[in-house]
Amino acid sequence: MSDETAERKMQFLFALRSKGVTQPRVLGAMEAIDRGPFVRGLFAARAYEDMPLPIACGQTISQPSVVAIMTQALDVTPRDKVLEVGTGSGYQAAILSRLARRVYTVERHRRLVAEAQKRFAELGLTNVTAITADGSHGLPEQAPFDRILVTAAAEDPPGPLLAQLRVGGIMIVPVGQSDTVQRLIKVTRHEGGFEYDELREVRFVPLVEGLGQD
Repeated sequence: MSDETAERKMQFLFALRSKGVTQPRVLGAMEAIDRGPFVRGLFAARAYEDMPLPIACGQTISQPSVVAIMTQALDVTPRDKVLEVGTGSGYQAAILSRLARRVYTVERHRRLVAEAQKRFAELGLTNVTAITADGSHGLPEQAPFDRILVTAAAEDPPGPLLAQLRVGGIMIVPVGQSDTVQRLIKVTRHEGGFEYDELREVRFVPLVEGLGQD
């Protein structure tokens, strides 16, 4: 690792801590998974900046501090089976793969799934499976899940995803209209129902039903 790269990584982790990311396991995962391979083309030079960047199919790769904050709120344990809705670049799923027993990630754009699968293979991540599917319906054949992370904004937490969350499980989901302020919601499932906690304001692409054309 060059001195410049080491310096960038140190600044990267410092930025995460300054945003309130303190869990050692989360910081370790963020350090272990280099964001660089997930940002290609014109924006590759900005991979280590704490900002969202455009990727293919009109989607974005979230800013690292938001990825870390959502991951920390999800409170993943090494025994957990996790569902991610919205694979995008695959960066968030790669982070989760360092923390969970098994990660399933679904994406409506076939091109993004193919590119993410290639990156997972290059990084030797064998416990993450990317699937082309309508994420608003979850992945019923693998349910229930201990943790669910949604990386696109829904008007309300989707019913099919709530149904696929194990009792005692946690879901993190942005809620709100795509052109207004969205709020990051933590949903905890109890025996008697669901508990909802607002975490912070965010901005994500909308959760869209159906498969993409690419």
